[in-house]
Amino acid sequence: MATVVLGIAAAAVLLPFISGAAVRAEGMHRTLGAKLAADLMEQIVNTDFDQIVGSYNGRLEPQGQVKDAAGVIFTDPAYANFSRQLSCEYVRVPQESSTGQLKFIRVTVQVGYSGNEIVNLSRLISR
Repeated sequence: MATVVLGIAAAAVLLPFISGAAVRAEGMHRTLGAKLAADLMEQIVNTDFDQIVGSYNGRLEPQGQVKDAAGVIFTDPAYANFSRQLSCEYVRVPQESSTGQLKFIRVTVQVGYSGNEIVNLSRLISR
């Protein structure tokens, strides 16, 4: 009887730690995902404006194929379940006239972890 009571008490004490570990792991994934999105966005911002759409639009890095700034796939196991997808499109802002050269590109970086989107970062880049 004492063993059963001790087992129930131990389970009650350990359950918060187990759920806390899951929350901590999710937070680490989101933090790393945000860093991956920000690093890629910085790389895009430093690209010549006229080359952004042609170089990055529709780019997909499937799960386990995420690349660093040099174009090398991350081999660290921490990156194994991450994926990235980009979209780049020319846009007009309301203050612009509907004619003339397009001056803005909306860049969206989506980062996924194990098939679930965890980060969505958008930025408007001007000429």
